[in-house]
Amino acid sequence: MTENLDPETVDPEVAEFATKLFNLARSGDMRLLDYVEQGVSVDLANHEGHSLLMLASYNGHVELSRGLIAAGANVNQLNDRGQSPLAGVVFKKEDALIELLLAAGADPLAGQPSALDTARMFGRELQ
Repeated sequence: MTENLDPETVDPEVAEFATKLFNLARSGDMRLLDYVEQGVSVDLANHEGHSLLMLASYNGHVELSRGLIAAGANVNQLNDRGQSPLAGVVFKKEDALIELLLAAGADPLAGQPSALDTARMFGRELQ
């Protein structure tokens, strides 16, 4: 299990660096993978439990998500609300990311609501 990074309880320089990493994930910046190669945990999560993969995939960044998965990111890591990356991309209607996460072993039943529940809510089907 990955511990969430709470900016209130860590050194300000560490919090600033972590914020930079989370912003790289949100923006799809492939330089994030260089940091992972240098030892940053591929499953690093922010104070809300959003992993690097969740932030990248939720924001539609297929190539960065693919790179994080190749680096060993946990495709079923839930945030603090019990949501999975797969449920997030189903909600966002990111078909390429749905396929990528499912191919990487994402569990459509993980989390609350699960990706399957989310798909049903929006009249979609998971392949």
